[in-house]
Amino acid sequence: MKVGRWILLAAAVSGAAYYGWKRYERVRGEQPASVTEASDDAKAPPNTRIKIEVLNATTTKGLARRATLFLRDRGFDVVAIGTANQQQDQTVVIDRSGHPAWAKLIANALGATVTTRRDSSRYVDATVLVGANWRPPAKPFYP
Repeated sequence: MKVGRWILLAAAVSGAAYYGWKRYERVRGEQPASVTEASDDAKAPPNTRIKIEVLNATTTKGLARRATLFLRDRGFDVVAIGTANQQQDQTVVIDRSGHPAWAKLIANALGATVTTRRDSSRYVDATVLVGANWRPPAKPFYP
């Protein structure tokens, strides 16, 4: 009689472990909702290197780093990260190289506005000033 209980217990534990593993694999393969909502035109075109400088214009620590990871996941080449001199509420993409279409792609990815201030001494195509309105996408939870 005791052997039957152990077999039943082993079957229940095995079934729970199998169910948990399958659920973990399914959740692990999904992208967070905020990342998948962006359209395909919010990515860097293939075989094009768009160099970006990302500056944190808020008091929130690490926001420029999070924006950098977000943009790199979309194929943009972030070459510099830093802190802006002034704080601002709105996220702004500044076109530095005279490629307004590239600046618009970055702005679409971040939900930002675009301005143009050409500056060839910076060696970047665009500068992103991450404002207080930008929210980084939620990180997926992997138990």
